[in-house]
Amino acid sequence: MKNIGFLSFGHWTPSPQSGTRSAADALLQSLDLAVAAEELGADGAYFRVHHFARQLSSPFPLLAAIGAKTSKIEIGTGVIDMRYENPLYMAEDASAADLISGGRLQLGISRGSPEQVIDGWRYFGYQPEEGETEADMARRTTEKFLDVLRGEGFAKPNPQPMFPNPPGLLRPEPYSEGLRDRIWWGAGSNATAVWAAKLGMNLQSSTLKDDETGEPFHIQQAAQIRAYRAAWAEAGHTRAPRVSVSRSIFALMDDRDRMYFGGGGNDGDKVGYLDEKTRAIFGRSYAATPDRLIEQLKQDEAIAEADTLLLTVPNQLGVDYNVHVIESILKHVAPAMGWRD
Repeated sequence: MKNIGFLSFGHWTPSPQSGTRSAADALLQSLDLAVAAEELGADGAYFRVHHFARQLSSPFPLLAAIGAKTSKIEIGTGVIDMRYENPLYMAEDASAADLISGGRLQLGISRGSPEQVIDGWRYFGYQPEEGETEADMARRTTEKFLDVLRGEGFAKPNPQPMFPNPPGLLRPEPYSEGLRDRIWWGAGSNATAVWAAKLGMNLQSSTLKDDETGEPFHIQQAAQIRAYRAAWAEAGHTRAPRVSVSRSIFALMDDRDRMYFGGGGNDGDKVGYLDEKTRAIFGRSYAATPDRLIEQLKQDEAIAEADTLLLTVPNQLGVDYNVHVIESILKHVAPAMGWRD
């Protein structure tokens, strides 16, 4: 068995060819897709976060709304860029969304990817401390966020408060017990996967990672997952970790599928540079008839290693089409892969 969810980047553009022409469209259609995915029996609804872009950027109102409209599906991000976050305010927002959903939040965070503007986090009021890189700043913010989610008081109460306080030091409220165990780190390298394991975070591995060995993407990603699990065991955590991978997978069921994804061209890994120093490998997409998809996916070592698979969806093609994309995998591929009964 494997958890299967979707991952949406929440793109929108005013182009007449887009089914998602405004920010309101992106948000409301994301809500509709999550509700429909739960009805199909999918396990998760996840959303990417980008700033200064025509994409989803403020996840907590959306996550809270989905939590209020659904009852079973996991709700998450993949990922929130921690260079832009206030860890205490984020803990309040995350806890509120988790409480509204009844404890279904699965929050993916990371040091972030190249953004639309130069050093966008500076416009949000954040900058690295002396001697820090922006990646160091993101990890420092993450560690503070994780510490706050432990729920222990640290703030000295006012001796003459407006409202009565509980005894002792105070913590941000609301507090959602158990959320600390449902934080995921989006790791781009083996080293950051190991770091996440030591801190007790679950692992999200996307469709790209640092090209560390020159091997095919799925082999490098599987090695990253194994390194993460080894570090988790060495750290002595008492709970079992979770690992997700993301993939673009399309079953060619009808003329629409063949028109959108039947042309090929994305059936091999690609290598490029995220910046002047970071060589990255981008994993292939899968688009084929269900029987052929099953053969191909059985060769993907990283999917086999993970307990959760996130299907990246083309959100600008509309809710109905994306429901079809998810349903095709759940019904015609997942059972033969052993992911569903």
